[in-house]
Amino acid sequence: MKVVYPICCGIDVHKTFLVATLITSQGITPHYSKKRFSTFHNSILAFKQWLIDNNCFDVCMESTGKYYVPVYNLLEDTIRITVANPKWVKAVKGNKDDVKDSKWIGDLFRLGLVPGSYIPNKPIRILREYTRYRYKLVSCKSSEKNRFQNAFTVCNVALDAVVSDMFGKSASSITDYLISTDSFDPQYCSSLLKSSLKKKADTVVESIEGYQMTKEQKERIVMVRSHLKFVERSIEKLDEKLDKMVAPYESAITLLCTIPGVDRTSAISIISEIGTDMSQFGSSKRLCCWAGLTPGNNESAGKKKSVRITRAGVYLKPALVQVAHAAVMSNRSPYYRIKYERFCKRRGKKRAIIAIARMILTAIYHMFITGEEFNPSDLYNIDMPQEMLEKQKEKAVKQAIKLLISQGIIKDTSLPVA
Repeated sequence: MKVVYPICCGIDVHKTFLVATLITSQGITPHYSKKRFSTFHNSILAFKQWLIDNNCFDVCMESTGKYYVPVYNLLEDTIRITVANPKWVKAVKGNKDDVKDSKWIGDLFRLGLVPGSYIPNKPIRILREYTRYRYKLVSCKSSEKNRFQNAFTVCNVALDAVVSDMFGKSASSITDYLISTDSFDPQYCSSLLKSSLKKKADTVVESIEGYQMTKEQKERIVMVRSHLKFVERSIEKLDEKLDKMVAPYESAITLLCTIPGVDRTSAISIISEIGTDMSQFGSSKRLCCWAGLTPGNNESAGKKKSVRITRAGVYLKPALVQVAHAAVMSNRSPYYRIKYERFCKRRGKKRAIIAIARMILTAIYHMFITGEEFNPSDLYNIDMPQEMLEKQKEKAVKQAIKLLISQGIIKDTSLPVA
């Protein structure tokens, strides 16, 4: 096999140490030099100097959790780093240890058999940390809301079956009243209702009467509500910080917001995951594959096995699916809704929404490359497969010939000569 990197290094990274195998080619036979370093700051700098002294500027390491990040941070300014997905550098069982792992990674990388993972630049990485933390806080907020609602359900309060929002003005007033009092006054409870909920006063009172709530349960509800308010304040502070951090990307955010279903928050999340430089991916298909929105390719002996989408894109995929759901319900543009309805008939709702999410990501890729706003009339022509393009040309030629024959401009050569 062809040697792609004559001088390279394979790194097996752990929490407290790393094992590096330097490979230099002397003719056909490679020469190995192994060394172990700590993952502390000064030791990583010593490792970096060791690579430079040996004229090695290409290294490969496995993406083991977050342990590779400190090494990457200190090497990225000088060394060309390839961070590999563990499935591409997995060693054979029964023949692996720390030293052998680094040698195996180096051997694969030397022959160009390891595809690199996408690692954005440092500003995007920092932005990604904030958006992912916001995602966790929003999930925590939803959990606390459900916990608050369930706390009333177990106390025989079926208020959530009557009101549409347990955190609306009327519902909040009633829950505050139930927590703060030991007796229940139906008339006072009815007076707390506002606007259209006044019509359901009897049903609201009926859903609460006979409730049983101990002192300890009330204290727990207060704790859940205080934590919910704390999480909401944290999200607000985080949003203020994000607004300052995304100032250099305002033009890209404005561009993404022209897509139906994409709001400012979704645009920030998408930029934090893929950045704005699409040259890292090479094509829209590679980007969709990286995001986990393409079906698998698993065929053997002429039989297709599972073609489910991969588990990649843990944060990007949910954001795009959420955007897709908003896009198919958008009144601004019916483009994605029409596509979704067509896909649903053939493939079902779940596959259809994944297809819409992939179409949106494809549009984002070409919008970042061209700088043009979302234009559904041009979207399909840009990304049309070559095979389908040839079929459409053949169909257009047949229709043109048929028209010319019907007008008597040319003769039909397919008919037999008398």
